Amino acid sequence: MRLFPLFACLFSLLCITASYPAQAEGFGATPAQLFSTLDGFTVDLVYDVPGETQGSWVSLTVDPKGRLLACDQYGGLFRIEVSGNDPVVEKMEIDLVGAQGLLCAFGSLYANVNVSPSTKKRGANRGGISGEAVNACGVWRLTDTDGDDQYDTREHLLPLNGGSEHGPHALILSADGQRILLCAGNNTTLPENISRSRVPPVWGEDHLLGRMPDARGHNATRLAPGGFVASIKPDGSDFELLATGFRNPYDIALNRDGELFTYDADMEWDIGTPWYRPTRINHVISGAEFGWRNGTGKWPASYPDSFGAAVDIGPGSPTGICFGYGAKFPQRYQNALFVADWSYGNLYAVHLTPDGSSYAGTFETFATAAPLPATDLVIHPDGAMYFTVGGRGTQSGLYRIRYTGNESTEPVSPAIAEAEKKPVTLRELRHAIEATHALPAKGAMDQAIANLSHPDRAIRFVSRIALELRGIDVWRDRVLALDDPKARILGVVAVARHGSDADRASCLAALNEIDWGALSPALRTDLLRAYSLVAIRLGGITPAEAAPIIATLNGEFPSGNHQVDRELAQWLVYLDAPEIVGRVVHEMEASPSQENQIQYAMTLRSVEEGWTADLYRRYFAWFGDIQSARGGASFGGFIDNIKNAALEHVSEETKKQLAEVLTARDASASEATAEPRPLVKQWTADDLASLVTGSATKPDFERGRKVFGEASCFKCHRMGYQGGILGPDLTGAGGRFTPRDLLTAIVEPSKQISDQYGATQFLTDDGRIVVGRVVNLSGNKLQVMTNMLDPARQTGIDRDTIEEAIPATSSMMPAGLLDTFTSREIADLVAYLRAGGNPESSIYQ
Repeated sequence: MRLFPLFACLFSLLCITASYPAQAEGFGATPAQLFSTLDGFTVDLVYDVPGETQGSWVSLTVDPKGRLLACDQYGGLFRIEVSGNDPVVEKMEIDLVGAQGLLCAFGSLYANVNVSPSTKKRGANRGGISGEAVNACGVWRLTDTDGDDQYDTREHLLPLNGGSEHGPHALILSADGQRILLCAGNNTTLPENISRSRVPPVWGEDHLLGRMPDARGHNATRLAPGGFVASIKPDGSDFELLATGFRNPYDIALNRDGELFTYDADMEWDIGTPWYRPTRINHVISGAEFGWRNGTGKWPASYPDSFGAAVDIGPGSPTGICFGYGAKFPQRYQNALFVADWSYGNLYAVHLTPDGSSYAGTFETFATAAPLPATDLVIHPDGAMYFTVGGRGTQSGLYRIRYTGNESTEPVSPAIAEAEKKPVTLRELRHAIEATHALPAKGAMDQAIANLSHPDRAIRFVSRIALELRGIDVWRDRVLALDDPKARILGVVAVARHGSDADRASCLAALNEIDWGALSPALRTDLLRAYSLVAIRLGGITPAEAAPIIATLNGEFPSGNHQVDRELAQWLVYLDAPEIVGRVVHEMEASPSQENQIQYAMTLRSVEEGWTADLYRRYFAWFGDIQSARGGASFGGFIDNIKNAALEHVSEETKKQLAEVLTARDASASEATAEPRPLVKQWTADDLASLVTGSATKPDFERGRKVFGEASCFKCHRMGYQGGILGPDLTGAGGRFTPRDLLTAIVEPSKQISDQYGATQFLTDDGRIVVGRVVNLSGNKLQVMTNMLDPARQTGIDRDTIEEAIPATSSMMPAGLLDTFTSREIADLVAYLRAGGNPESSIYQ
């Protein structure tokens, strides 16, 4: 379980000092003594890579003789013998440039190459490699044909387009040892010749009100299916598509039970928006879709046609991952999934536990330093973890992590504990259904239909996929007549994805019969998504078809549940429900979360009817108010684009009437701020302790929620489905911390600063002092985020100018955040935290 100060909004940065290992030029790899690790673990800097001749290493594997193989992003392939006291590094004779995945299997070395013309040019100047050495991206097989311990032949088995950082990546052996699994980012186009697809090939953008592309134009033309995971035979043939909808999965890993996982990337420019998705661990089940779409279009994880995440990590740049199997670590860490974060310099240990037929989990920081652009990691036969740092021309190094503590490192038995028997049974059912994705079996359709109502989300998901991979005519009528609402909703989702306009009436009839009042919030969200897919894919909704839906649902908004209200607002706006504009404007104004406000503003951007002069004034006034909010690099552009899109639907006469609002707000947009609250008292934890530990006064949920917003907590922290992600999710904090602990973390944020959420103070040779978090690197340049409330504002530092870097002693969470609130308001805030933002909590009873 992770322990961290609650309101520390920046991830860890460890110190850098002026004393570095010998290096011909530049800064050198970060010294091992400057790492922070879990107790009992030791970090060794095995090799400080000379950049001019050996480049910047981005991939790592172990060969059959226990030697490491590493590839430079812009140069060649290197072999490293680590069995002695000093590493022996050898540049391989065969030319290989830009392999971002390496695998020794079937008597060969497989390399997944991701190069661009600039990569070839840079490689030509490093280590004598020809600019034409690697001719194309994709999977290559290198073989030693004469037994001289050097690869001497190259075969291009599977061409893939690449060249960007979101191109072809990792290769691993399949669970049965017969095939190769590979992953690729969203700039990799699927090959033309796909032998089989477990993902029904009917992917689309599927947005009811349309999407807006990235405000800075990034990947604006990249559409579904996005990044993918696939399988091939050892000769590169028989391409089978396994899962889609990723942004940029750099690596994949199998657990002991043959379950596949990846660590997918976020879009850091989206931070602060409702469509931002944190980096996350995905359980890659058969036929899965994970909902990446460009710009504002990323699907919520709750959608029934998206599988969501096993664990949300937070901001970062995912690279290598591996399980700890074979490591001489304590048993907890032998079973952990280790994942590397390139931009923020963290190695995380993710502890996955069965959750039905799938998994959930927690994570903790395993090792961290600054800078630490970690690229790949492996468990070596010697029982240690080895990992590389590098990429984008940054200083590269090879590190080792050993366990030197006192706990037992006896190997974990692969036997499944008795306590896991039920999850295993569910997993076996999921596997049986997944098997029909590739090979139809007798009774498969009956099995799939029967399990559309299963309580387990993964089983429901693969059951729907099993149907979608068969002809719609054999199951359409059966699924639309199912009694269970979960099953019927998923049946409509399937029909909408594969049917025609002629199916719209029967789909709507099936959905209209479902009792809204009897549904849980999750099923209400599913129902609304099914309605939306019918509208998107089956020709729209006529006024006559809309009328009974409006009669049922118009009075349900707002429901008080954010996920439901997000979808309900879009659906009612689409249907042109009476008075919906006013209610959405009210929710936009009333929400304490900037993400919710932005979502509602975007929902209304194309509405032409239902406005009054007052609603227009309030709506466009909001665009001035939101200018004080901060987010990623695209944040401001998104806000401007939403406003401009809305203005396209406003008459010239109305624009004239709104001129004062529009021009006044625009003039003050750069520094728009809320009315400051007066000082109440410079509170200490002792001042307030009695209110949160022994008060008999019943707490006020709405007041606590309001304080959470006004104290800027939502800017960095999530509560339920609302809020930011720069700091830890506070939804479950009340179950882990006492009321006094919660209070202390807020009032005295610098009392205890976790490594994971600390900052670094840099002193440069010109006397500058920069305090913040390293968020990006390129060559010798560090980008440091210095203001947690304005993540797009960054300061550049040349590594060669750093005289000293030490851990900052103060939290970057501002002190005194509660000094403008009364003791009663603070007590209600703590109660809100203890309740996890749930108004039904026993705390309020």
